[in-house]
Amino acid sequence: MHSEIIINSNPREIRVALMENNQLVELFIEHKANKGIVGNIYKGKVTKILPGMQVAFVDIGLEKAGFLYVGDIDVLDMLDLDETEGNGIPLTEEPEKEEQDKPRREMNHGIPIQDLLKEGQEIMVQVAKNPLGTKGARITTYISLPGRYLVYMPTVSHINVSRRIEDEVEKERLKMVISEVGRVGEGYIVRTAGQGCEKDDFETDLNFLHRLWDNLKKNSDNCGPCRLLYEDFNLIFRSIRDLFTQDVERLVIDSQEDSDKCVEFCSTYLPHLADKIELYSDPMPIFDHFGIELDINRALDRKVWLKSGGFISIDLTEALVAIDVNTGRFVGHTDPEETILKTNLEAVKEIVYQLRLRNIGGIIIVDFIDMAKEESKEIVWNALNQALKGDRSRTKILKISELGLAEMTRKRVRESLVQNLCDPCFYCEGKAYIKSPTTICYEIIREMQKRVSQNLPRKALQVEVHPAIYDLMFQEESSFIEEMEEQHKIEINFQVNPKLHQEKYSISAG
Repeated sequence: MHSEIIINSNPREIRVALMENNQLVELFIEHKANKGIVGNIYKGKVTKILPGMQVAFVDIGLEKAGFLYVGDIDVLDMLDLDETEGNGIPLTEEPEKEEQDKPRREMNHGIPIQDLLKEGQEIMVQVAKNPLGTKGARITTYISLPGRYLVYMPTVSHINVSRRIEDEVEKERLKMVISEVGRVGEGYIVRTAGQGCEKDDFETDLNFLHRLWDNLKKNSDNCGPCRLLYEDFNLIFRSIRDLFTQDVERLVIDSQEDSDKCVEFCSTYLPHLADKIELYSDPMPIFDHFGIELDINRALDRKVWLKSGGFISIDLTEALVAIDVNTGRFVGHTDPEETILKTNLEAVKEIVYQLRLRNIGGIIIVDFIDMAKEESKEIVWNALNQALKGDRSRTKILKISELGLAEMTRKRVRESLVQNLCDPCFYCEGKAYIKSPTTICYEIIREMQKRVSQNLPRKALQVEVHPAIYDLMFQEESSFIEEMEEQHKIEINFQVNPKLHQEKYSISAG
């Protein structure tokens, strides 16, 4: 598969595009004025403990306190136990998010949070999820420091291998290598990029990560709470670390300064990749040159057309994402079941592509076109599973129901493309609809009738409306207004205000 990384870097933002076969498959955006904090390590202070929810709030020096689930607490560290007492506590691969098996809060050590923490206690924590909406950052006391080939977990005693490395012989070899070069009593996860690596490759990673952790502990001991101890790499260097694998043919970047830094970074840590870095110097913007801007704009549309003439529609709600598959203009030939199956199979590939490109996570419901045969459902379900194997985010799919619905989850590790690039519509307030002009006209008429029926002494009513409401009122309701004026001996004056929201109006006595 032909893969390349395209980076657009300027003083305001960094945009990283992962291309496969000349098609945009993943997009990462970091605004320099609003950089994400996942991976950052802080020294915090516990400000509140909620035993009923088994959650603690920790002040880490940000606008909102971080929230810490009981399952995200390193029990050995909090209770200051000897490491041999921790045998049997299950651990996961959380540091490499796309490769973890389950969130840490599912750990069941059975110790209440009020027995682990107390208000005012100072603890070292790492951000696992950025603040989102009204929620503060999700944090954990399980510190993880990602390197090129390894994730280093200094607070646990555990060696594991990425679940994407499927060869059992290779897994055992890697575990043996890490047990020889790692520190006793500390944890390591071999990342996917570590497959096939030898002891020397891991030692370079470990020397850097061990020095980093030793400095972190020293800084934590010497500073007060609510302080940043470690800030993760910016998006460019995270992309080199996490995306720039042997399969990527080149990395193209349009900033001379950042290009020099990338070459220097790779020459130091990844010398075999340094020659794959190219500086883009054409006058045309780099994302326009590679057709990425068009792909980004299409990824914000609700409707996505399929080559056959069918389409899928993607709707994001508060609780879940609903994806609807439709035949559209595709009518097939003779067999309706064959037409439906073909459309559903084509939709599967596009759905998986859109989930990855738009970075859609959480609960996802796919409404496939109803299939009469169980065999057809099985074919579509297998195709969906196969297509998701190339997705770096963890997914889980249930069997297609009798109603043709496929329920699935996809791990949410960062904001979706829509959340990153868009705001809710200020006009409809995110509802995706507004009251029609006819509805508003009738509301105004009912309100005027209520006012004049109160028999209060008034000679006129002043009505301020949006232009669209004014036009409809006098096109369809002018005779009714004349009758109301004559019946109640009152004058009704309309004032047009183009700055008014279409749903808003005001009625006052003249």
